[in-house]
Amino acid sequence: MLSIEHGAVVVPRSNRKRLGVGFALIGLLMLPVTSLQAAENTITLQTAIQRTLAKNPSLKVFDFRQQALKGELATAELRPAYELNFEAENFAGSGDLNGFDQAELTISLSSALELGGKRDARVEVVNRGFSRFEAQRQADALDLSGEVTRRFIDVLAAQQRVVLAEKADQLAKEALVAVKTKAKAGASPDAEVKRAEAAAAQAHLTVSAEKKQLSYLNVALGSLWGETKPDFNRAEGDLYRFSKDVTFDTLYERVELNPAIQVFAAEERLKETELRLAKTQSRSDVNWSVGLRRFQETDNTAVVAGFSVPLFSGRRNSGAVRSATAARDVISVQREAALLTMRAQLYRAYSNRQQAIHTVDDLRKNIVPALEQALEGTQQAYERGRYSYVDYVSARQELLSARRTLIDAAAAALRYGADIEQLTAEPLTVEQYSFTNFQGAKQ
Repeated sequence: MLSIEHGAVVVPRSNRKRLGVGFALIGLLMLPVTSLQAAENTITLQTAIQRTLAKNPSLKVFDFRQQALKGELATAELRPAYELNFEAENFAGSGDLNGFDQAELTISLSSALELGGKRDARVEVVNRGFSRFEAQRQADALDLSGEVTRRFIDVLAAQQRVVLAEKADQLAKEALVAVKTKAKAGASPDAEVKRAEAAAAQAHLTVSAEKKQLSYLNVALGSLWGETKPDFNRAEGDLYRFSKDVTFDTLYERVELNPAIQVFAAEERLKETELRLAKTQSRSDVNWSVGLRRFQETDNTAVVAGFSVPLFSGRRNSGAVRSATAARDVISVQREAALLTMRAQLYRAYSNRQQAIHTVDDLRKNIVPALEQALEGTQQAYERGRYSYVDYVSARQELLSARRTLIDAAAAALRYGADIEQLTAEPLTVEQYSFTNFQGAKQ
């Protein structure tokens, strides 16, 4: 039995920041395992997410970005460098200045005094860069975990489609037996036998196609943590179990905690710090120098000292301040635009999930049971000669179509639930619907 459940795997609050994910996506309920299933290599969603976060290359790049930020911090903490200057005057000229007898030799040390808190502002900019880096890493981990969840759901749905295809294959074989029996009795034409044989062959091809699709989806899931040949052949979870509804307003309140929004907040704080750094440039630094000068003619020495201050630096820096101010204000607008987009995405996922759950509930409780009874009655009536082969085939196809719709609706409900959890960065709720396991046709 396959099963996915929201909220079963929850990252402890003390570990959320270390893991880089501020929420638990869809989790799995461990179900009783038969002796046959125990021999299979199964994988849970929790394991898939852990492997992906540990091995996916898109997250490893953050290690290099962190090293780059550490280098920037070391550079920002540096004070102005000292310069050693040597100067010679009044030598290699003409007349009395020919040679070095009249030369004046000066050696000095120079640097600058940073004013206006420039060094502290530089360091703060890099520290804000670390905050943005951490928020971006959490956002990327959240997106990656959401992708793992969606691919895991695809695998669960594909497993159910294989089961459905095998059941359809079985029903087609049973129909072929029934048609041949009637044909031998002279109650059915040979054309119906041929049609039943073709239907059985097509059902067998469908089984093969669904298994190939399942194999591809297993590879697609394993590729997220770098496996080219997955070490599992079965995903473990319940496709027909959903968490309880939460009001839309409650969900939207959580959106602001999404790491993607926190990236904007961190970026806005960074731009605010860059604005302060730009303002510090409006205050001029004082360049100073001090040294000794030797007069060759008199064999005397004297101290030399000096300083210089750039003029009108505030006016010259006004353009940089305006640019930094505009860059900060842009982030605020982008954040509001992102919230509007995420609200629309949340409402779409919320409403579609409700509709998908309603579809699953109606199919399981009303439609599928009715079609199962209809197929059973039609088969019996066909064998007695009361219904035609077309009626028999139609009843079978209606049931199979309803079961496929059920699988698609359940998978859609889980995908929309995963989208909601990714947007809110939290599980939907701890409470869950307690749907009984869907068995499909009696197997």
